[in-house]
Amino acid sequence: MKTEIKDLLEGVRDGSVSVDEALQKLKMAPYEDLGFAKIDTHRAVRQGAAEVIYGAGKTPEQIAQIATRMREAGQERILITRLSEEKCALLPAELGVRYVKEARIGFLGDLPLPNGIGRIVVATGGTSDIPVAEEAALTAEFFGNEVVRLYDVGVAGLHRLLSHTDEIMSASVIIAIAGMEGALASVIGGLSDCPVIAVPTSVGYGASFHGLSALLSMLNSCASGVSVVNIDNGFGAGYLASMINHMEAKQ
Repeated sequence: MKTEIKDLLEGVRDGSVSVDEALQKLKMAPYEDLGFAKIDTHRAVRQGAAEVIYGAGKTPEQIAQIATRMREAGQERILITRLSEEKCALLPAELGVRYVKEARIGFLGDLPLPNGIGRIVVATGGTSDIPVAEEAALTAEFFGNEVVRLYDVGVAGLHRLLSHTDEIMSASVIIAIAGMEGALASVIGGLSDCPVIAVPTSVGYGASFHGLSALLSMLNSCASGVSVVNIDNGFGAGYLASMINHMEAKQ
């Protein structure tokens, strides 16, 4: 993944950025203190992806201030996760937040063209898992990945999944999202030759314990190459999948 620092150095090399401009950017403080929040302005330099705003628990005013300062610091695209529709409606119109209700995600700027090494497949056991899946899929797209969605392909009707063998076998990363007993991750892990990120969801009846049953099933998967993120953590899965899909050889 091209990082901000590489873009900056390439700009110096091709003359689009002066040495003094580059020096000024490198001298900027590693974070900006707003009192209620400390914005990590160097995260893109360190990790290749800029800081994301977690919307839950923040007021619209706090979100607006953070997003404004991030934009003023040069961040063109900003992702806001776990943002309710009501809270989004209270954000200043001039921010230009684009909201996706199903994923509970807001973002500023345009989605980039895909630049990963392959495609990320996002698969769900059922339709009820789609909100978590959309959080994962949109996060991956926000960070420059091509995403293929395979929804409602759970093990209760295994033929639905098997009809998408080509997509599964050609993926560079697969995100398997399921509630209930969470068996989808093991099945996909046994079919694919790429990393599988399992996401348990809180979908299910009483004994599913709000996703705990699926979490434990996925952690105990007998399929190799399956890793697990927290219950309903679509963002975490999408971010990790993007990192895998942008791996470069380190010299």
